[in-house]
Amino acid sequence: MVHEINIGPDPEELRTRSILYIEDVYKAYGDNVILDDIDLSIAPGEFCAVVGPSGCGKSTLLRLILGQERTSSGRVLLNGCPIGHPDMDRGIVYQKYSLFPNLSAMDNILIGHKLRMWPWQWGSRKKDLTEKAMVFLGRAGMENHAHKYPHQLSGGQQQRVAVIQALFTRPKILLMDEPFSALDPGAREDMQMFLLELWEESRLTIFFVTHDLEEAAYLATRLVALSQHYSDERNPEELAKRGAKVVLDMRLRDVGAAAAPHIKSTAEFGALIQNIRRDAFEPGYRQHVKDFSLTHPHSFRTPSSFQGGQQNT
Repeated sequence: MVHEINIGPDPEELRTRSILYIEDVYKAYGDNVILDDIDLSIAPGEFCAVVGPSGCGKSTLLRLILGQERTSSGRVLLNGCPIGHPDMDRGIVYQKYSLFPNLSAMDNILIGHKLRMWPWQWGSRKKDLTEKAMVFLGRAGMENHAHKYPHQLSGGQQQRVAVIQALFTRPKILLMDEPFSALDPGAREDMQMFLLELWEESRLTIFFVTHDLEEAAYLATRLVALSQHYSDERNPEELAKRGAKVVLDMRLRDVGAAAAPHIKSTAEFGALIQNIRRDAFEPGYRQHVKDFSLTHPHSFRTPSSFQGGQQNT
């Protein structure tokens, strides 16, 4: 079969107008290859969901963006600058409610501002920031729980506080790693709506990792699928040494249009889920690296991504 190479937009042009730019990223732990030449450009205000089979490196990619880990090769840029150690520019919400157990809900929300201010600054700003935090809590239906400690809150309530805590410092990008997977179905649906409402207002850039395809397709404006199930020019016996690539990158809806609650019940939505599952999750369905479904306008690939293996050192 003849494969026509489609590189996509010019990477350097994308880099200048992206909030997050990832190029030729390769990550391995010894001989265990996790990510194999990842190229990804995310514009300000996008809600990008990342899915893929277990072990494909979704959370590894998130940790590289957060700065908890370093790439084996390639570059990760935030607003054109190389990613450094974790800082306030990158908010994070984890699967398990990452709240300080000794602080109230209100104090958990305020702690980010308090820690980066001198005492005299905090004294002059505390009242104003507390009032703003109470507005957020009111939006979450938790104004009566502001002074409760995490152990006094349900799982859904704790995660609402965690989301507000991450948003309240106005990070450049919000990273979310399976944030709702520990919740029961009802609380999970409530949190999805809560997050969509906050995102519609703030237009914050969100990088959302989840194993739930329906959740990803419902929430996001853009869906990216990582997978190690593909073929390329390497020998079949090298299959186990291949890390995950971006096998699917698509626009789901316009940034200005919130997902409608009924969308999950439509035939089109069901067909979309099946296509994503086939392209990224089924080990027996192996697209060639030059046939990936990369239809998003900002999707691009550098020449090394067609070859496989580490290209940079």
